[in-house]
Amino acid sequence: QVQLVESGGGLVQAGGSLRLSCAASGRTFSSYGMGWFRQAPGKERDSVATTTRSGGNTYYTDSVKGRLTISRDNAKNTVYLQMSSLKPEDTAVYYCAVQNGTGWGNWGQGTQVTVSS
Repeated sequence: QVQLVESGGGLVQAGGSLRLSCAASGRTFSSYGMGWFRQAPGKERDSVATTTRSGGNTYYTDSVKGRLTISRDNAKNTVYLQMSSLKPEDTAVYYCAVQNGTGWGNWGQGTQVTVSS
């Protein structure tokens, strides 16, 4: 069972940058696709970016293309989300998740990102 812990969130001004990290326990990290999701107040949790097991393929929701970059280091059991040119509408709790046989799961506790205008 993979357990996930997110970190790196915080308060940043519009146009600023943050790097989120998601550390995974267990020795099978490289067997899973990984994803970053976010949930803003009063809204559903949505996919932001996903990557395949090797990190060779990545996918982004349209609103973050060119600004957010997902990457992973399988030797460190960690997936990252580099965020730049942040906008107030990026404010949300960010979660990472594992792609398992039934969808996405093993959610972490989330990390808050707040972008001030």
